[in-house]
Amino acid sequence: MSDTITQPTRRLRFPSFTVQVLLGLGLGVLLGWIALQMGPTPSGDANWLTTTLDTLGSSFVTLLKAIVPPLVFLAIVTSIANLERVTNAARLAWQTLLWFAITAAISVGVGIGLGLLLQPGARSTLSPEDGFEAGSSGSWLDFLKGLVPGNWLGIGAGTQVSTGADGAVEATTSVSFNVLQIVVVALVVGIAALRTGKAAQPFLAFNRSALAVVQKILWWVIRLAPLGTLGLIGKAVATYGWDLLAPLGTYAAAIYLGLAVVLLVVYPVILRANGLRVASFFRGAWPAIQLAFVSRSSVGTLPVTERVVERNLGVPRSYASFAVPLAATTKMDGCASIYPAISAIFVAQIFGVDLSVTDYVLIAFVSVVGSAATAGLTGAVVMLTLTLSTLGLPLAGVGLLLAIDPILDMGRTAVNVAGQALVPTVVAKREGILDVERYASASADNLFADDAADTADESAAVDDGVRDGAAVPAQREPVTAS
Repeated sequence: MSDTITQPTRRLRFPSFTVQVLLGLGLGVLLGWIALQMGPTPSGDANWLTTTLDTLGSSFVTLLKAIVPPLVFLAIVTSIANLERVTNAARLAWQTLLWFAITAAISVGVGIGLGLLLQPGARSTLSPEDGFEAGSSGSWLDFLKGLVPGNWLGIGAGTQVSTGADGAVEATTSVSFNVLQIVVVALVVGIAALRTGKAAQPFLAFNRSALAVVQKILWWVIRLAPLGTLGLIGKAVATYGWDLLAPLGTYAAAIYLGLAVVLLVVYPVILRANGLRVASFFRGAWPAIQLAFVSRSSVGTLPVTERVVERNLGVPRSYASFAVPLAATTKMDGCASIYPAISAIFVAQIFGVDLSVTDYVLIAFVSVVGSAATAGLTGAVVMLTLTLSTLGLPLAGVGLLLAIDPILDMGRTAVNVAGQALVPTVVAKREGILDVERYASASADNLFADDAADTADESAAVDDGVRDGAAVPAQREPVTAS
């Protein structure tokens, strides 16, 4: 009888999510450069490589957009319901909104300062004749109208009529979701469920279950981020060459410098002022920041942001589930503060308009108060038109900046998401509810780990009335704001 030695099975280990995205980024840049060198087809259409990259990137973004409406609705209703278990919830909500305003004010101050220092419009080779009227515009009236939901799902439809080459009239109808209206509806439903009491418990239980299912689907989509990164970055490189970027080089540099100052100077100062290690924050929040950079969607990055805020940064789940969805739809330091501030100064310089101190105050006011418009309308471009219309500047200036907006949007969204992770972390630390040990040991290695076992253990512990500090993480405790 011979002894059989069983060799341990070696599991194939894939690179971490961060490494996968970085590999997709590098390969996308390479393939985009190759596509750029190939040039268009003889008929003037995009070559096959550019088309392939565009298909990969747009498919990833389409999947993210498809899951956004149910995600936002379910997440906000659940977050409102979770506030029932939070002591001093009103104080936490107030502190969250206050820090939204504080960081937005600092960010717009950085934008105005850099705009005045670098003078991007005065150094540009562009002129007013190079611009064209923007396809859409934003105003305070548009923003206020956007708050009123036209239907329960915030669905809107638009039809474009065009004439084909053969003279035939073609009508194309597209359906879109107004995220701000979905937020308003979800807030009303969540508050109504809380006020209803026991009769609403089955609805809230279903809502939590549905949210778990939607988040699981979205995690599957997010796993495709390396492929999406390859396509999005490759398409950007193949489409926006130096010929397009050169006339706006000083402007683009000013935008990215402002984003870098906020991300690498302002945020670290805020963290240090609250006794938090800077390296731990960026190590924990990095998966969300990098996904935001390539996806250009704060709401699409929402589940990753919430996961890193809870699991990596140690913010209690009951508070994070409220603060992060709210931040993902209203907290936009990149799109609503730095970008409109520098862009408004740039447009004013291009058109030879002198801005007064009152105008700079208006820029700050619009950036801090009107940031929710970035969720309700069509993003940073409409936030810019809102700023320009408030200052009385020509909206045709928006057309000067549209060529490189996707490149700028990558950096803007990354800063947005970093701020959306920063504020809940800072508020939790100031209120004494942050799991400091978890924050200090922040790691993204288990970002995709299934937490079903943790949930089962937690439920069992609650049912038995057992709260073992070693077995139940601190962030699962009921939140009490001091």
